This record gives sequence, C-alpha cells and structure tokens, in this order.
Amino acid sequence: MATMKDVARMAGVSTSTVSHVINNNRFVSDSVRDKVMAAVEQLNYAPSALARSLKLNQTRTIGMLVTSSNNPFYAEVVHGVERSCYKRGYSLILCNTEEDAARMNRSIEILLQKRVDGLLLMCTEDHRPSQDVLSRYPFLPVVMMDWAPFEGTNDIIQDNSLLGGEMATNHLIACGYRKIACIAGPQNKTTARHRLEGYRNAMRRAGLPVPVGYEVHCDFEFEGGVNAMRQLLTLDEPPHAVFAGNDAVAVGVYQALYQVGLSVPQDMAVMGYDDIELAKYLAPPLSTIHQPKDSLGELAIDALINRLQNRERGTQVLVLTPKLVERASVSQL
Repeated sequence: MATMKDVARMAGVSTSTVSHVINNNRFVSDSVRDKVMAAVEQLNYAPSALARSLKLNQTRTIGMLVTSSNNPFYAEVVHGVERSCYKRGYSLILCNTEEDAARMNRSIEILLQKRVDGLLLMCTEDHRPSQDVLSRYPFLPVVMMDWAPFEGTNDIIQDNSLLGGEMATNHLIACGYRKIACIAGPQNKTTARHRLEGYRNAMRRAGLPVPVGYEVHCDFEFEGGVNAMRQLLTLDEPPHAVFAGNDAVAVGVYQALYQVGLSVPQDMAVMGYDDIELAKYLAPPLSTIHQPKDSLGELAIDALINRLQNRERGTQVLVLTPKLVERASVSQL
C-alpha cells in the first residue's frame, strides 16, 4: 500500500506539500498540485483515516450500544441516529448487547479501544454497563438515552413517559371508555414504570376504579402483548379498552383479539405508545403516543458534539414532549 512518502518521492516534493494538496489547507501552485495528483493516481494512494485520527486526536466516529429487541422502535431510533451522524460528518459503530452483561462490557471496551469520540447508551436497568469500564475513560462524552444508570456528568435524553401515559389514558376516557386496562411493560424499566404511573394518575383523577387484574405486566415485545391480552380476556369482566405500554405490545394485542374473533375498536379499543412506522399500517390504524424518534437521534448526536467542543459544560437533561396521535383503533362512544 502506497504511503504519503511514496507520493512525495515520485512527485519530487516534501511530504508536507503532499499533505497540503490532499487536505487543501494551504496554497500550492497548480504545477506542483498537478504533479502530486498524478503521483496519487499512479500509486493509487488513499489517505490513512487512522493516521489522520491519531494526529487530530479524533476519529469522527460515534459508538452506540443498544439492547437486543424485536421492537421496531429501537431500529427507528438507530436509523435517526445514523442519519444525524451522516449529516454532521460522523460515522456510527453499532453494538448489540443481546441482553448479555459480559457482551455489553466487552462491546464498550472494543468501542473505546477504537477511540470513538463519544458513546450513546440505550440499555435497560437490568443490563447496564459497568461503571468501572466507563470510569477508565473520564473524558469520553456519554449520552444516556431513555434513562440514566449512573450519577455524573453524562447527558440524558428521555421521553416524558409519565405525561405520555396520562395522555393515552385520558384520550380513552375522553372517548367515553370507563373499563380501561393497562398492559404495562417490564417494571425494571423506568419508562414502563412511568407510563403505568401515568395510567394510574389519569384513572384516579377521573374517579375510575382499576379492578384487580386490569394491570398486566409483560416484556415490551410482540409476544408479550399477545399473552397479556389473553390474560385480560379471561377476567370475569374484561375491559372495553386497553392502553398498551408500547406499540409492539399493541400489535400483540391485535393478534390476540383476532385469534378469538374480536374486532378493534368495536369489541376492544386499543391505545399504543411510540408511534412506530408500523402503527399507521395496522388494520385499523393504531391510536398511539408519538415519540419524536428523529429528534431523539439528533439531540443525542448534538449533545455529544457539543460536549466534545465544550468539555466543561454542565450536565444537561433533555426531556422530549410526547404527542397524541388519534387513529381508528379508538372510537367515540
């Protein structure tokens, strides 16, 4: 593989002149530039990104760690992050933890050894990164997405899940439903706990009871929604409406209702959370709470870049405001 010295030798110039031509950061006469570019073409020379990163002490690469999930929400967030990186001239290295603590910490070590400029973490409380690993890189900008497992100088970007849970339940109440159940996500996840709390707050303020069995916990996956809805249907007095903790669970709810010949919203109103792309293509389209996933990605990358440029800046917590999306899975009674 040709080096900059090889190009300089063939063109009869210094390596610094070759650098100025390639990076276009200083005036070089046209005749010299032509000789350098001819040598570059003849030797098929490609500048070394590694050498440049060592010289500048930055790689313009962001590392991202996510927990494995079938939930399309995570894929859409990653897509937004990657697009934001591209627009700002950064590359993204994505590591999937498969909910394995050892794999997570190994992935962090690999990302840090690759000298990423910053790190995005989107994990769960049960599968959190080792503080010991991160403490060895005290100046590395880290942004926690959804929740914050550690105290310190890490920036946090999160959804206002408490407000979102209240909005979802209030919409069902405003449409005339009174027997409303909640299929909550795993209670070891902060966002799931807050959405359940929002449901409880809305029901309490409306003076509506929450009968025994109307709160069901499951994972945030499709199958969890199927099993939870089946459980609700076995109650002596099944609900007339369900608030699902996320859209993946709501998809499972649709499937469970279909299997027993029930229709949405005629037999059961369904409210989701996240507004994944699939939500508007369900039959009927799913009413849900929209999370600004593109904004989540943009803010995360901007927070990292801002921290790189201003390392003394104080910790910031950015809370995204959820938005109600009304579709046909909830009807007016």
